[in-house]
Amino acid sequence: MIFFRVTGNINIKTTDGTMVNYYKFRRPSNLNNETAYISTYDDYNDLKGVFKRIDKDKFFTRLLNEDKIRNLEGFPIELGISNYNEYTKTQECESEYFLEDTIIDLYKQLKVIDKEEVKLVIIGSLGKTISEMIASSTALRILHSKLKEIYKTIKIDLYLNASNNSFYSRDKSIYEKLNFIENIYPLSISVKTFTQYDYFIDTSSFINSAYFKELNYVDAWLYKFGIDYKKIKDNLKFNEIDLSKVTIKKQITEKINKAKEKGKLLLYHPYSANLKKSIPQTYAIDILKKLLKENEDYVIVSALNIDSKIKDEMFLDLSKDSKSLTEFMYIISQMNSVLTVDTATFHISDSFMIPTVAIFNNEEYEKETKYYPFVKSIRVYDESKNLSKFIFDNEDLTIYKFESWKKLKISKIIKLLESF
Repeated sequence: MIFFRVTGNINIKTTDGTMVNYYKFRRPSNLNNETAYISTYDDYNDLKGVFKRIDKDKFFTRLLNEDKIRNLEGFPIELGISNYNEYTKTQECESEYFLEDTIIDLYKQLKVIDKEEVKLVIIGSLGKTISEMIASSTALRILHSKLKEIYKTIKIDLYLNASNNSFYSRDKSIYEKLNFIENIYPLSISVKTFTQYDYFIDTSSFINSAYFKELNYVDAWLYKFGIDYKKIKDNLKFNEIDLSKVTIKKQITEKINKAKEKGKLLLYHPYSANLKKSIPQTYAIDILKKLLKENEDYVIVSALNIDSKIKDEMFLDLSKDSKSLTEFMYIISQMNSVLTVDTATFHISDSFMIPTVAIFNNEEYEKETKYYPFVKSIRVYDESKNLSKFIFDNEDLTIYKFESWKKLKISKIIKLLESF
C-alpha cells in the first residue's frame, strides 16, 4: 500500500459515476484523519498522472511515513503475506515484484477473537483480466469460509483501482456477483475509514509476483492469504457466479428459448482479446461452417461477429445482443456446451458446470484448468517456421503458420463434449 496526502481539494469521477473526494492535508494531524490516504502502487501512479493532466502545479501528492501510520492506535491487523514497505521494494524491482518465500499461517494472525462480527478490507483487485478475477474469486470465497470458522459474521469490503481504470465498472460487476462481498468501493481510502476495520489484506503488486509463474491462480492467492493451498481439497476450488439478482433483456431470453426448441445449444467462441490466443479468422469461419454441417443436434450460438454472411436456421448470432459482461455470462449460463479459445469464457462456463472444450496454444494450459472438472483441453502446437536470417521476425518469411489449425478435427471436439 502507498500512504500519501494531496495538495488541493479535488474530486475524481470513476467510470460508474462514483466520486472519489480528495481534500488538502490538514495540520496539525495525528495522521488518523480523512485527509491522509491509502491506495495501491498502480492506482497511486495513475492518480499522479490525473493530477498532472489537470494542473501539475496545483495538484500533486506527497508520500507519508508508512511506519507512523501503521503504528496508529486502531490500525487494522494485516492478514496473509505482508506488503510492508511496498513503495521502496517496487522501485527496486522494476518489472517483477518479489515477495519473501515465507509460509504464513492465517489462523495465527487472527488477534481479534472476542467479537462475533469482524470487518475485513481488501485493498486492490485480485487480477487484471476477467479470467484472473473470476479464478481468484474462488480463493476469496475459500478465505471467507475459513474466517467463518472463527467468526459468526465476517464482512468483506473491496477497494479497487479506479483513478485511471477504464475497466472499473466491469471489475466491480464481477465482484458484485459474489454473495460474500459486502461493499465495493473505488480507491483511494482515507486512513480514518481504514482504521474502522479489524483486518486488512493488501493485494497491491502481488499480481506481478513470481508466484503466478509456478502456481495455479487459486493456489497463488491462497498462498498470499496465508492458507495452505495443499490442504484445500481440489473439489472446493470451483468457480461460482451468481446471476440470480441480475435483469436480462427480454429479447435475449426470447431468442435463446426459441433456439432451445430446435436442439442443444453450443456456444462457439473463437476469438480472444489477445490475437495470439485466437483462431485465425479464416479457420474460425471454416470451423463454424463445419460445426453447422456435421452436427445436426446442435444449434451453434455466438456472442461474437464471426461472419455476417452465414445464414442458417441452426445458427444464432447474439453478437448485437451481448453488450455487457453480465449479458455474456447469462448467455453462457444457458448453453448445453461450450467451445472456446483461451479466454474468460471457460472460467465462466465452468462456474455454471457446463461441458466445455477449450483450445490452447500455450504450454501452461494444464495449470489454468487444473481445478475445472467441466473443462477439457485441446492443445494446438505452433508449427510455424521462420526463414528469416535476421534476429527479428518477418511475417512474410514465416511458413506453416496455420498448419496446426488445419489439423483441428470437429469430430474430436464433439466427441470430447459428449464424453462428460
